[in-house]
Amino acid sequence: MKFIFIFLIIVLVIVLWSNWYEKKLLKNLKKQLIDQWGNIPEEEYTYEKFEAIKAFYHSKQDDRFDVDEITWNDLDMDDIFMLINNTQSSIGEEYLYALLRKPCFSKEELEERNRLIKFFGQHQEERLSLQIALKKLGKPKDISIYKYINRLDQQEPTSNWPHYIMAFGLLISLAFLFIEPSIGGIGTMIFFINNIYQYYKRKAQIDKYLIVFAYILRLLDSVNEIEELGIPEIKKYSDILKQDASTFKSFKRGAFLLTPKNASGNILDAIVDYSRMLFHLDLVKYNSMLLLFKKNREILNRLFINIGFLDSMISAASFRKLLDYYCEPELVKARKPFLTVNGLYHPLLEDPVSNSITEEGSVLITGSNASGKSTFIKTLAINAILSETIFTSVSRSYCASYFTVYSSMALRDSIQSNESYYIVEIKSLKRILDRVNDHIPSLCFIDEVLRGTNTLERIAASSRILASLSKKNALVFAATHDIELTHILENYYSNYHFQERIINNEIIFDYKLFKGRAVSRNAIKLLGMLGYSQDIITDAENAAEGFQLNGEWEKLK
Repeated sequence: MKFIFIFLIIVLVIVLWSNWYEKKLLKNLKKQLIDQWGNIPEEEYTYEKFEAIKAFYHSKQDDRFDVDEITWNDLDMDDIFMLINNTQSSIGEEYLYALLRKPCFSKEELEERNRLIKFFGQHQEERLSLQIALKKLGKPKDISIYKYINRLDQQEPTSNWPHYIMAFGLLISLAFLFIEPSIGGIGTMIFFINNIYQYYKRKAQIDKYLIVFAYILRLLDSVNEIEELGIPEIKKYSDILKQDASTFKSFKRGAFLLTPKNASGNILDAIVDYSRMLFHLDLVKYNSMLLLFKKNREILNRLFINIGFLDSMISAASFRKLLDYYCEPELVKARKPFLTVNGLYHPLLEDPVSNSITEEGSVLITGSNASGKSTFIKTLAINAILSETIFTSVSRSYCASYFTVYSSMALRDSIQSNESYYIVEIKSLKRILDRVNDHIPSLCFIDEVLRGTNTLERIAASSRILASLSKKNALVFAATHDIELTHILENYYSNYHFQERIINNEIIFDYKLFKGRAVSRNAIKLLGMLGYSQDIITDAENAAEGFQLNGEWEKLK
């Protein structure tokens, strides 16, 4: 009787301590979420993690309208994704990545996204309660939940009888400790070692799938929590989630055998962990769960999409809070592509300079190196993508056609395919020409077109390619050093430029966009700033003036 009393006291202490610890964790989590809101998310990214994040997108990829790999990399969209990614779950970040790759051309869908983003931005308590439910899902390291959910279809359950025999043998051996201690001790040791060895051998084969099943169980728990929150603004999503989760009721029976309800690391979790190793509780449960999963994979994918969508919209609301200012874009289905944007700035830059532009036709941008040409066209492209995905423009105002977005900017030689820079360039430009269509206008961004070949052929070929693009259903922004193009393409392209000043032998950039072609020749003046002799500088200036007057270069004597 005394031992029973002591045992009950110990159990009571463990339960009370566990409850206190859970409340402490919840309090700390709430503070953490409040502190993270509207700030740059603190996440660690590896190559493996990014590959996992991309898996859901690759299952939904549409080469006709998506932001393709070249454009995504040109615009440093991985960095933009990391700036936005304040999601709480792997499902959320996989969904967010896919959402940013897929511009939306539906006014109704974008308005619904905006409704949720605004709601989460304005209602802290409801948002926090939803974030806490999503946080419990967690982010397993370097694996794609979506990818492994769908890989489970290829798995076949094995017999549970070997696990039953090993568990029963250990129990019998433990019982013999009280009857024949020597036999019981030897048997217990044998089964103890064998059960742990066989456990880890089998677990190594299915470990990532066990992680996914544990994640699915947490997903189902989170769905219940979300439904119990009773937030009217997300009712249509919570109703669908509840209906879909009901399919997996038997999936949850005995779920504690597979994983603790929360990965909190308390004493009860440790006890269950040892029980799993010795009696193979999670391996037995895995087989029964696998059978149910294989019957309901599509329903599980729908759960994934709805949870991911809500998590992504919260993340987008946090991104808006991070910005100095932003606007809700006005997107129009117009016969002719156009764009009007005021106070546009790049979200990754500290103290960025804003610019404005209104155009219904294509644009050539000239100016010296580092004056802001490339940054400006990248900023336009990023804003077009954000406007058509999270309905957020990093500007004072944004009004434009719906666009597919393509770029040809940060190209390099391809060592693997033994292709020169020029070959890579013309392939990149050809893909844009091929994908421009009559249904949805394209917004195209080109930096230093055909820089990989000689001046004569570059100007001849690039002028014709740019003219051809401008005649299509496209709005083209091309940055160039070739002033000749501004004259050749005058009937097709408006001219803008960035400029700089040299003051006291120091070059000053204001990064402001001006109408008209660039007229300064500060590149020659820079030679003097770096100590070149005055003879070289004077001769270079005279040669440039002579070419402008006569159209020919004077031979050096």
